Amino acid sequence: MAHATTHISEINATGFGAAVWRYLAAIGNALIRFGENHARSRMVAELSNKSDAELAKLGLRREDIVRHVFRDCYYI
Repeated sequence: MAHATTHISEINATGFGAAVWRYLAAIGNALIRFGENHARSRMVAELSNKSDAELAKLGLRREDIVRHVFRDCYYI
């Protein structure tokens, strides 16, 4: 399984540029929190934590989890 992390370092500068950076970083962090707390994201995480045997009982394969969760809103 692949994991991705992001690290945004603080800008030590002052002034308008730093204020814009903090504002944009706050928006980005809010979008990340929204995505992580979205019900579909939680469902993907729950299904990903199941064993292959448990997924088979549900009629799913591991590579079909995202397609299954988002099947009604995206054509994947």
